[in-house]
Amino acid sequence: MNIGEISKRAELPTKTVRYYADVGLVKPTGRTDAGYRTYDDRALRKLIFVRRSRAMGFSIDDCRKLLDLFEDQTRASSEVREIAKQRLTEVNDKLAELQTLKKELSMLVHSCNGDDRPDCPILEALDRG
Repeated sequence: MNIGEISKRAELPTKTVRYYADVGLVKPTGRTDAGYRTYDDRALRKLIFVRRSRAMGFSIDDCRKLLDLFEDQTRASSEVREIAKQRLTEVNDKLAELQTLKKELSMLVHSCNGDDRPDCPILEALDRG
């Protein structure tokens, strides 16, 4: 299948498919006489795998590792678990950071009268750093 077809089936922009090919996550299986890249079902499966992995926030490097482990039938699931566990730690850290941000913003919004006067606790807090 050509890049337009595989991008549609993988639900990815063609630019992203080209990028994933350029960084070695998926390889075109050939070229047409006109020089266009062609892909097979295996490449489609990899693209869908990477799309789902990226949706979970895995880095390109993590996607590469996960793909390698996916294709390695002698893999230890502990290796996969460790990558996912690290991502979960990152997500939990980000959630804690967002909770702190939510509290701070909520406090600022509630402290501002939002009227016609020029004084604004939100701007003052941003100025203080």
